[in-house]
Amino acid sequence: MNKKDYYEVLGVSKNATDAELKSAFRKLAKQYHPDLNKEAGAEEKFKEIQEAYAVLSDPNKRKQYDQFGHAAFENNGAGGFSGFDFSGFDVDLEDILGSVFGNGFGFSSRGGSRRNARTRGDDVLYHMDLTFDEAVFGCEKDIKIDTSVECSDCNGLGGHDETTCDVCHGSGSITSEQHTILGSFVSKTTCTNCDGRGKVFKRRCSTCNGRGKVKKNRTIGVKIPSGIDSGMRLRVAGKGEAGSNGGPAGDLYLEFRVKDHEFFIRDGDDIYLTVPITITDAVLGCKKDIRTLDSVVTLNIKPGTNSNDKQRIKGRGIKNATTGHTGDMYLIFQIVLPDKLSREQKNLFEKLSDTNLENNIYIKFTKFVNKK
Repeated sequence: MNKKDYYEVLGVSKNATDAELKSAFRKLAKQYHPDLNKEAGAEEKFKEIQEAYAVLSDPNKRKQYDQFGHAAFENNGAGGFSGFDFSGFDVDLEDILGSVFGNGFGFSSRGGSRRNARTRGDDVLYHMDLTFDEAVFGCEKDIKIDTSVECSDCNGLGGHDETTCDVCHGSGSITSEQHTILGSFVSKTTCTNCDGRGKVFKRRCSTCNGRGKVKKNRTIGVKIPSGIDSGMRLRVAGKGEAGSNGGPAGDLYLEFRVKDHEFFIRDGDDIYLTVPITITDAVLGCKKDIRTLDSVVTLNIKPGTNSNDKQRIKGRGIKNATTGHTGDMYLIFQIVLPDKLSREQKNLFEKLSDTNLENNIYIKFTKFVNKK
């Protein structure tokens, strides 16, 4: 889904100052806020404006956006959990809206009729350990987490037998008039009897104590795609904390820590394997069985192989389900000297030393050492 440029959404230039951003947001928020604008698409437009301002008003996010565009906040395949961080932004938004509409309208960062607004639940971060094979091939896991869920006894309302507040008569605010030497002033304040909701309950829910949600230990099944690596995050939509006043639940984010393998070393989707070979194998060459991620292959090792020589087996790396990319496997040869020699072996090496096994590199080095 293609998103509009955030600067275009707010109608400002890319060099806009903080004051210009806030001014543009105030104007558009007043124009498209769903409590004032009942036209089709107004709510979506308002969300789009919120998102744009959330990014551009934050210096770090704005810098990322200017450099990478929307890709800076997308899940990186499993995403991840890069995305927006709206923590702290709600209060800023409430303050701005309060100054736009006036606190008498019900927008106040310190409470008011916004208390009965649908509020999305918080996101939850869960650290998950995976074995090398689980990360490479993917797996299914059941995890147990303690999160808030909607109270089933009151359906998330917080009470029973809802009725109109008899103090504010359902408006959520109290109007008062003050007479001074400068004239009369009319002000609106939040109704303390219903906390600005306009509704009260005859009976508070005893299960959730009026909160509308309760803590619960849940078992959640998740499917881990192949190719996961340490530090990656996977989003499980709607499995976070419950929302308020009918708002949607937050998301669950899994952050992975992958254990090292005894022999394989991973670099992205490529894998490396150190293969020990004997002096005889290195000099004469040989055929050797090599274990890949999913099978055993027979490899021809050419004569004259040296330590740290590298050989690639194409397409034998990790199949990454997120990107669709398959890596390669690299073999690093390491000549291993025998720990002990029998008398017969020692005699053979001594006879071998009498023959000329010098190669070009050895000859050049000898000339360099003996150079006068």
